[in-house]
Amino acid sequence: MHELTPESSRCVMTQLVMPGHTNGASGVLFGGILMQWIDVCAGVAAMRHAGGPVVTASIDRVDFMVPVRLGDIVVLQAQVNFVHQTSMEVGCRVETDDPRSRERRYTTKAYLTFVAIGERGRPRPVPPLVLAGPDDQRRHDQAKQRRADRLRAAGRTSR
Repeated sequence: MHELTPESSRCVMTQLVMPGHTNGASGVLFGGILMQWIDVCAGVAAMRHAGGPVVTASIDRVDFMVPVRLGDIVVLQAQVNFVHQTSMEVGCRVETDDPRSRERRYTTKAYLTFVAIGERGRPRPVPPLVLAGPDDQRRHDQAKQRRADRLRAAGRTSR
């Protein structure tokens, strides 16, 4: 069995922004469409790590930093940052390629929590995450802090 590093969970997904994805005359991608793509990409990363089905438990935050426009090529990259007992935080970075200018822009970032589920739909344990370098450690430490913040905001304490 190979080590389950963040890289081993990595999912890269590409989408083309078509007219039906936009909010009409302005030609800007609907935020909900992008959130759907983020959920799918991050879900695949979580499934790879968990070795089976997962459900989205929460979307911690989504930051839309610049608009995504009609005709842009959207590149989503997701990987597991942190693992608890049955849950995982997955970070998703979204960039766009403008095929005309060949410019790549960092447009969106999101953090999602997934829970691995077993055959009866109940949470099940996930394997530990093996951190392979300083970037993995930094992302892990930041995700651990976000988890503690989420639990504190919900009136629960981290374990």
